Amino acid sequence: MKTIFERPTSDGASSFFPHADAPRPGGEYTIDRELLREFPPRIPTVSEPIVARHYTELSKANFGVDDGFYPLGSCTMKYNPKINEAVAALPGFTDLHPLTDAASAQGILGLLFELTDLLSRMAGMPAVSLQPVAGAHGELTGMFLFKRYFEERGEPERSRVLLPDSAHGTNPASAAAAGFSTTEIPSDERGMVDIDALVPELDETVAGIMLTVPNTLGIFEERILEITEAVHTAGGLCYFDGANLNAFLGRARPGDMGADVFHFNLHKTLSTPHGGGGPGSGPIAVSEPLGEYLPAPRIVFDGGEYRLDWDHPRSIGAVHSFYGNVLVAVKAYVYLLRLGDEGLREVGENAVLNANYLQARLKGLFDLPYDGTCKHEFVLSAQGLPNEISALDVAKRLIDFGVHPPTVYFPLIVREALMIEPTETEGKASLDAFVDRMERIAAEAGSDPELLRSAPHHAQVRRLDQTRAARDLVLTHRIEAPKT
Repeated sequence: MKTIFERPTSDGASSFFPHADAPRPGGEYTIDRELLREFPPRIPTVSEPIVARHYTELSKANFGVDDGFYPLGSCTMKYNPKINEAVAALPGFTDLHPLTDAASAQGILGLLFELTDLLSRMAGMPAVSLQPVAGAHGELTGMFLFKRYFEERGEPERSRVLLPDSAHGTNPASAAAAGFSTTEIPSDERGMVDIDALVPELDETVAGIMLTVPNTLGIFEERILEITEAVHTAGGLCYFDGANLNAFLGRARPGDMGADVFHFNLHKTLSTPHGGGGPGSGPIAVSEPLGEYLPAPRIVFDGGEYRLDWDHPRSIGAVHSFYGNVLVAVKAYVYLLRLGDEGLREVGENAVLNANYLQARLKGLFDLPYDGTCKHEFVLSAQGLPNEISALDVAKRLIDFGVHPPTVYFPLIVREALMIEPTETEGKASLDAFVDRMERIAAEAGSDPELLRSAPHHAQVRRLDQTRAARDLVLTHRIEAPKT
């Protein structure tokens, strides 16, 4: 697809409006000649219809949750109710300047204060910060809290974080970025934390453990209370990655399971489309000992007025400008109020039901390394397909059928992994259509393997050289000076 800079310019730069010839307000002004360009910028002289058609064409090349099935494992790409977008777009929110004084921003401060309370109750934990703007940002903030906690306790030797091999992919980087070393804990034959391998690692150097609940295999840790108790007894803390909260909404609370830090992905679990770099929001909930270290400012309500409170001397400080991605928080607030307790419980139930339905129908076509009841997602393997057809081949072929591919090659403990999360917003007809396409792909693996190896065939971009694409990125249109 051509960029706007590569569009033909012969149609002229037509416009509905004439150029203004009124005097410039404040009079003429001059620019220092040293700041002027040596040659004119190569800006296309295209008409308004060409520009409109170009960006409409670009929009058709995109794929999102409003286009079709998007079973992206580990990332909960579910349909987002449009009322949430409409409320967040109200002028009272979009026109509000971040530096507005508290007296003039009582509405938004009250909304954020109430959202904090809702999230605290969902997590079963006493304190929440809305500042982190992504799941990984919440993880990093949590690790900073770990570090401050042990510094103030005079235990600097606690510099090691334990990570199950089924944990979310960003966990090791977040721990390392906060200055911790990491130790991997293997899974047992059922895909859960191997407690026999965990216990010997619980010494005086351990700051804590980072758990993904349920884990990236879609399996809930049946011995979660035993795990958190063992870590606490050894003097460590427990971090719960909330990327998979969709699986137990309304059913369980991290605080009741022993979590000391838990991050929400508002952009996964509680509305707001995500992907392509944002927007996101990753609030964290914490247990009582860590509350005083949360980022500042915090929203407080005193004497009938909401205000931002900076007076927290033991805080780790701000982790984002102002108060995080506020409009994402607005969408989450609307989502929670519309669903209520009963609706949230139904979300979790349907997410689990859909995942188990797909797993039951597909495990005869593809290898299922960890068979058993899953939660919101499950992991198949393409390793058993004929003619050495890979997970990547399956993913690329799905594009031809108008389905976004599932996550591939993650988690790393499953070879040729296909990680599938249908979410609660897909109906049975949609799930059955996906099964039909997977059945066709499994058949093609035996009858026409080259068809899969060369897929996709009906996309605007065909099979790429992924190694070269990663090493030789071209992120902008290169505008060169005219040759003289």
